[in-house]
Amino acid sequence: MSASHLNWPEAGETRSARWRSESGAPPPKRVVLADDSLTADAAFRLASEGTGMLWRGDFQNARLLLQALARRIDKPRKTKRAKADTPTPSSVDNFNLYRQAQSQRARTLAMLLIEFDGAHHITLRRAPDVVQACSEVYGAGDTAQGNYVAPLRELQGLIGAHEWRKKGVAIAALGGDRIHPHYGVFAPVRGDYMELLAQAPLPPALSAGGVAFDIGTGTGVLAALLVRRGVARVVATDTDPRALACARENLARLVPGGQVELVQADLFPEGVAPLVICNPPWVPARPSSPIEHAVYDPDSRMLRGFLNGLAAHLAPGGEGWLILSDLAEHLGLRSRADLLAWMDAAGLQPLHRLDVQPIHPKADDLTDPLHAARSAEVTSLWRLVVKTVA
Repeated sequence: MSASHLNWPEAGETRSARWRSESGAPPPKRVVLADDSLTADAAFRLASEGTGMLWRGDFQNARLLLQALARRIDKPRKTKRAKADTPTPSSVDNFNLYRQAQSQRARTLAMLLIEFDGAHHITLRRAPDVVQACSEVYGAGDTAQGNYVAPLRELQGLIGAHEWRKKGVAIAALGGDRIHPHYGVFAPVRGDYMELLAQAPLPPALSAGGVAFDIGTGTGVLAALLVRRGVARVVATDTDPRALACARENLARLVPGGQVELVQADLFPEGVAPLVICNPPWVPARPSSPIEHAVYDPDSRMLRGFLNGLAAHLAPGGEGWLILSDLAEHLGLRSRADLLAWMDAAGLQPLHRLDVQPIHPKADDLTDPLHAARSAEVTSLWRLVVKTVA
């Protein structure tokens, strides 16, 4: 979170408040006061210039204004007809343009600002009670800490995460039991890869009383699924304190017998296991905010770290299960040859691979700039073993 202050003129004096941004965005350099008299077109001009608008009107009108800003950003623009000799953009070009557009969109929408007191209250007309949603992310409020300002769009993200956390996500592979994701922890809304984990045969080396490692556990959903499949003990790791807190809460409910041990670690815990699983971020690109680390893996750091360390953490006869989408291959960001070469260099060989065609709305959305890649995507569970020496 960005830890700085925001300053603005009001009532003939300069006011100041703490700046909060879970995306790590810096505070706007210029801030003006805004209320219900501000038109959407004027707000769009200010936001496009990077001017923050600190809202002093009705809260629900601020929500409507944010929606109007989004419509203006998303409005299709006329493009010039390409010259005959202009090369067709590659998949990588399309992906980079998509990321640039998403980043610019986020910056523009973040210009509509809301002020809170130190206890997470909003004093605007028709403002909702957001104390619990904010406390879950920012920690308990304290009026002594003074007021703070945050983008309305981020507040909506906190509220949405709070609702997800309350409602949970039903997991078919867990018999419909629910996982309750926390803010900033990847929500398992796609069940295709969990079905693969439920179908893959457990390695013979994982006998009664054996242990499995779950690398990058997130919500703890895969660790819970392993226990439901009869694995006696699971050691689950993650580097993110939020993920560990989320997993601890979920596992206490789903695995009350205490078969899962949570460890804060970068990739592997100490020791070896006959089964080591990992579902790393699938796209090798730089995240634009901290909460994107569950989706983007710069330079395939986590993927390559898992492959390079796997052989040293596999018990004799053990298997490493890598759950990975080939979306990056269709985007031109990583080739299948690269992936196989990394496996080989790490002393590993594929024993078997289970594939599934994911079902998600964007795969059928012809207006999605990445539609071609998403519609061709396949998610795989690679069963990896240590290479045998001839």
